Amino acid sequence: MKNLVKASIAILVVCVALIFITKSLDTNASKSGKNILTVYNWGEYIDPALLKKFEKETGIHVVYETFDSNEAMITKVEQGGTNYDIAIPSEYTIEQMKEKDLLLPVDHSKIPNLKNIEPDFLNLDFDKNNSYSIPYFWGTVGIVYNEKMLTKKLDFTSWDQLWDPSLKGKVLLVDSAREVLGMSLNSMNMSLNETDSTKLQKATDKLIDLSPNVQAVIGDEVTQLMVNGDAPVALTWSGQAADMMYDNEDLTYTVPDEGSNLWFDNMVIPKTSKNVDGAHKFINFMLDPENAAQNADYVGYSTPNKAALKLLDPEVTSDERYYPSAEVRKNLHVYKNLGKEKIGEYNELFLKFKMSLK
Repeated sequence: MKNLVKASIAILVVCVALIFITKSLDTNASKSGKNILTVYNWGEYIDPALLKKFEKETGIHVVYETFDSNEAMITKVEQGGTNYDIAIPSEYTIEQMKEKDLLLPVDHSKIPNLKNIEPDFLNLDFDKNNSYSIPYFWGTVGIVYNEKMLTKKLDFTSWDQLWDPSLKGKVLLVDSAREVLGMSLNSMNMSLNETDSTKLQKATDKLIDLSPNVQAVIGDEVTQLMVNGDAPVALTWSGQAADMMYDNEDLTYTVPDEGSNLWFDNMVIPKTSKNVDGAHKFINFMLDPENAAQNADYVGYSTPNKAALKLLDPEVTSDERYYPSAEVRKNLHVYKNLGKEKIGEYNELFLKFKMSLK
């Protein structure tokens, strides 16, 4: 009898163990399969309510991670430690990812809402036919400033006004080599995609001349500093400027006449994806007019979704600071992938400039 009891207990223990193992396997499968979607995006670059809405509509749980630079993003994807299903890089980074074979092609038949994208934002040089990327947001690089805090009347119609002696210790710069060196190149009417080392050195020398005016080279903190009135001038992106102006009506944003950067952030599917079908569902979801409008209203950047534009405040969509006309855009230029060696040179020169601030 005792042996029978022992046998029954043993069988029960094995059954419980098998149930536990099965559930564990199911859980692990769901964490890397059809029931989960891992999204890698810039900080504060999506309305969190949309993630919840997507989960409710699809039953797919979203794991959301953020990065602070294209370089950090591409390194993480290349290392392959996390199976990202969606990433949102900028145009020149998409070129790099294509070259490194880090992306899966996008199946347009699974994205019917692609019809909502303005044709001007499709089939661009960095990804012809949008084979690997779908537009998310776009914008410009320019100057945000508080006229009431300036001791001299400046309108920043020229980049050179940043070098004005009245701005000593008052200028904030974003911590990004392409933007800061690009600003200096633009000020000398040189290309944002300059590869000539002599010209790049000249741009760096001019930046070093700017050093006395620089208060700090920082990241997202620039928003709060400008809103609080801790600085009167900053180099920034249009959407970030929109956030600042929403919280401080004394601020305004402009793109200098010499021209600037016109950038595009697109949704891509990294080759590490374990939920390709879910990734397509997410892209299509984000291209829905109501969702795209809600996202643009929350984030503050310009949407390429023509159907969503009709749902946004006309005061915003008619403001050329955020939605510059096609004529104005002719003087704006898209970053190109300059190659690992040249990007390394940009980073070294940018570091040289930052060292001059000490």
